[in-house]
Amino acid sequence: MNADELRARQTPIKTRFKEDPASAALLMRAEGRLAVEGQSIRVETPNGPVVAGLHTATGGEPGSACGAEMLLQALVACAGVTLGAVATSMGIVVRSGTVAAEGTLDFRGTLGVSRETPIGFRAITMTYSLDTDAEPAQVDTLLKLTERYCVVFQTLKNPPAFPIVQKVSNAAPAS
Repeated sequence: MNADELRARQTPIKTRFKEDPASAALLMRAEGRLAVEGQSIRVETPNGPVVAGLHTATGGEPGSACGAEMLLQALVACAGVTLGAVATSMGIVVRSGTVAAEGTLDFRGTLGVSRETPIGFRAITMTYSLDTDAEPAQVDTLLKLTERYCVVFQTLKNPPAFPIVQKVSNAAPAS
């Protein structure tokens, strides 16, 4: 898709959102079904289920997806798609490239080995490697705009209100 085709697709959407701001607020949702035995959850996605479990560093079985790794994967996916859309809008040709995200977890925290050890990533590093003829200043703008418009990047950078809601039920979940 070129810049004109992307604009043609996005213009009516942008117009609708400007005229009716409430139509732009879409509730997104994820749901999973807990395993009857074990420490895993089957997360339904539009592309099929993903079974997530404990990381092997916490006693999990090889082969399950790890939620922390899925967070990094979501960041890479969002940044990559956003970068492609921004490059298209800017008229920058990216022949190929990679987007990588990495962060170190100290599993002592999540295993309760050390109360002083924070749980979660303390820092995440993003690395972009692009095959493009764009000028360095254009690439800098491309990366700044990618970070500006990437939903996952911005959610991690500026965490949303996150109320803890506990719902306890003895009822069986719907099938």
